[in-house]
Amino acid sequence: MERALVTPGQRRYGEEDQEHYERPRRRTRPRTKDRPTYDDAHEGLVLTVDRGRYGVVVDDRAVTAMKARPLGRKGVVVGDRVRVVGDVTGEEGSLARIVEVDERSTTLRRSADDDDAVERVIVANADQLVIVSALADPEPRTGLIDRALVAAYDAGMKPLLCLTKSDLADPETLLVTYRPLGVPWVVTRKGGDIGELRERLRERTSVLIGHSGVGKSTLVNALVPDADRAIGHVNAVTGRGRHTSTSAIMLPLPGEDTVEGWIIDTPGIRSFGLAHVQPQHLIEAFPDLDEMTEDCPRGCTHGEDEPECGLDEAVERGHADPLRVESFRRLLAARSVSLY
Repeated sequence: MERALVTPGQRRYGEEDQEHYERPRRRTRPRTKDRPTYDDAHEGLVLTVDRGRYGVVVDDRAVTAMKARPLGRKGVVVGDRVRVVGDVTGEEGSLARIVEVDERSTTLRRSADDDDAVERVIVANADQLVIVSALADPEPRTGLIDRALVAAYDAGMKPLLCLTKSDLADPETLLVTYRPLGVPWVVTRKGGDIGELRERLRERTSVLIGHSGVGKSTLVNALVPDADRAIGHVNAVTGRGRHTSTSAIMLPLPGEDTVEGWIIDTPGIRSFGLAHVQPQHLIEAFPDLDEMTEDCPRGCTHGEDEPECGLDEAVERGHADPLRVESFRRLLAARSVSLY
C-alpha cells in the first residue's frame, strides 16, 4: 500500500494526535529601558565580604545583604559605598539587596602574577596604605615593601611604613633604604605604646597589609580591642608566618565618643602582582622627578638602562638627588621582582 504524500498545506497529524495541538507560548514581560530609581534606598558601607554575602553598616546597624542581579558581574568589595534596599533592620535572618555601588575614590588592586592581566581589587575608597613589616622574626622583605609602595602610588593612596618588633632589631637598617622616597614611618614593639600609630590613623581609612607573622593582627587587636583577630606564629624553619586572617574586614577605630577612623585588616600576602601598573603612572607620584622627564624619548620607562633618560641628565647636572632617583628606579624594578 502506497503512503500518501503530505503537501505543505496539509496537516501532518489528525485532530486526535497530541502533536496537533500547539504548545503554549512562553509568556514574557516586554522589555523596557526604564530602570528603578531606588529613591528609597539606604546608604551603606561594606565591611565584610563572605561567599556572596556582604556585611554592610546602614545607619549604625549591621545588615546582611546580597548583590542585586542588575549589577551583573560588577564586583563589590570591602570599603565600597553602596545603596541598599529591602530589609535593613539588621535582625537575624533578614536580607537586604545592594542595588548600586557609588563611584570609588581609590582602588587598591593587584594581579596574581606579573604576567597575569586579570586585576583583583582588594579594597575601595581607602586613602592610606599601612605596610606592616617586622624588623626580625620574620626578617623584613623589601620586595613586598617596594611593591606595596608602587601599588599605593598607583592607587593615589598615601603610604605609611609600620615597623614592628623593634625590640628584636634596629629599625635604622631598614629606614635608611626608604628615607630618600620620603615615606613616613612609625616604629612599634611588643607591649609598647602605639599612640603615634593611632594618631596617624585618625580621620583616615587605612588598609593594613603585610606578610603573615609580622604582627599585623596584634596591632589591630591593640587598636580595636573588640576586634578579636587571631594571632599566628612564625615557622622557625621557613621564617614565614601562618595565615590567620582569611578575608578583609573593615573595623572602626574607636575614640572616646565617636569613630575616629577606619581600619581594613587584610590576609597575609604571599603574592602581589603589579602587571596593571604603568611606569608613567608611577613617575607621576613623584612630581619633582616627573618634571625632569619632559624631554625623555618617547616610550622611555625611566629605568636605569634607558638611554637619554632625563633623570640621568638631572643627576649629572646636580638637579636631582641621586639617592632619590635610585630609590624610584628600585620601585620601578620591583614590578617584576619576586617577593621572596
